[in-house]
Amino acid sequence: EMADEYVLLGASEFIKDRLYFATLRTKPKTTANSHYFSTDDEFLYENFYADFGPLNLGMLYRYCCKLNKKLKSFTHSRKRVIHYTSYDQRKRANAAVLIGAYSVIYLKRSPEEAYRSLISGNNTAYLPFRDAALGDCTYNLTILDCLQGIRKALQCGFFNFETFDVEEYEHYERVENGDMNWIIPGKILAFSGPHPRSKIENGYPLHAPEAYFPYFQEHHVTAVVRLNRKIYDGRRFTDGGFEHHDLFFVDGTTPSDLITRRFLHVCESTEGAVAVHCKAGLGRTGTLIGCYLMKHYRFTAADAIAWIRICRPGSIIGPQQDFLEEISLCFATFIFHSILTSLPVPAAEKHSHSIMLPPPCFTIGIVLGFLQM
Repeated sequence: EMADEYVLLGASEFIKDRLYFATLRTKPKTTANSHYFSTDDEFLYENFYADFGPLNLGMLYRYCCKLNKKLKSFTHSRKRVIHYTSYDQRKRANAAVLIGAYSVIYLKRSPEEAYRSLISGNNTAYLPFRDAALGDCTYNLTILDCLQGIRKALQCGFFNFETFDVEEYEHYERVENGDMNWIIPGKILAFSGPHPRSKIENGYPLHAPEAYFPYFQEHHVTAVVRLNRKIYDGRRFTDGGFEHHDLFFVDGTTPSDLITRRFLHVCESTEGAVAVHCKAGLGRTGTLIGCYLMKHYRFTAADAIAWIRICRPGSIIGPQQDFLEEISLCFATFIFHSILTSLPVPAAEKHSHSIMLPPPCFTIGIVLGFLQM
C-alpha cells in the first residue's frame, strides 16, 4: 500500500481515485486497491528512420477499447487503474498520447487540460516527435500538437470510435493490400504509388493501377492525383472511369504555388473522393493534403501534421513541415487582416495616408487559392 501511495504521489491524475498515468523504473505489482497495466510492448511504432511515433489510429482505437474495458470491469470496479510507462523517452511519449487522447475523446477534456494532467505530478517534459528522416530534426511535433490534431479531427467528424472499423484500417494500410489510409473519410485517401504491373519485387508487393479499381469504385473515389514521375500510364485510370491528374514536384521538396492551387482545385471540383499518391504516398502526398485541411477545416500546420501522421505514419518530411507552417501563418494572417479590414475605421483615421498592405508572406500565391473559398 505504501508503494501505491508513493506511485500516486508522482502520477498524473485523469479521474480522481480512478485513473492515473505514471512513469516507473520497475514493473509494479497489482494490489488490492490498484490495477497496473502498460502498453509499451503491445503497441509498437514501425519506424522508417529516426521517427518513433505517434502511434497510428488503429492502435489508438485498440488502446481506448482496452482502457474502457478495464474501467467497466467488475474486477477493477473498486480499484485505481494505473497506466504506467517506462523511462524510455520514445515509449513514454507514445504512451502519453494514448492516455491524453483517451481523455480528449472519452472524458471530453480539452487538449490543454489533458496535457496539464500529463505534466502534473513528478512527470518531466516529454520528447517531441520528429519526421521520418535520417538527418537532424528541424521541426518538433509535441504531445500537445497531437492532442490538438486529434480533437480537431474529432470535431470535424473524421473519426468516430463508436463505428470505427479497426480491421479494415489495419488491412488496407498493409503494403500487400494497397497501403492506403483515409485522411478525410469519403473525401481524401492517401496511397502508395502504383506500378506498371502487380508483382513482388525483393519481397515487396507492387500493385498495378487496376488492383485499386474495386476498392476505389466501392468507396466512390472518382479522381486520382499523381505527384511523382510517371511510372505507369495514367490512361489506365482514365480507361477505368477515373479522372487522372499529374501534378509533379520533386521528392522531398515543397510544391509551387501553382501545384498547390491546382491540387486544391481538383479536390474542390471533384464530386467524389480523391486518391492521392507520390512514390510512397507520404511526403508530397501528406503535404498537399495538409494544405486542404488548413484551407477547408482551419487546421493549423501542427494539427494537420499530427492528424495526417496518426492516420498514415511517416507523412510530411523535412522542409515540407516548415512549408505547412508558413502556409498556416499566411492563412491565419489573412483571416486576421480580413477581420481588421472589415471593422469600421475611426473618423480621425479616415483621412490618413497610411495604406494597409498585406504582410510580406502574401506574395505566396497560395493565399489566392485560400481566397477562393
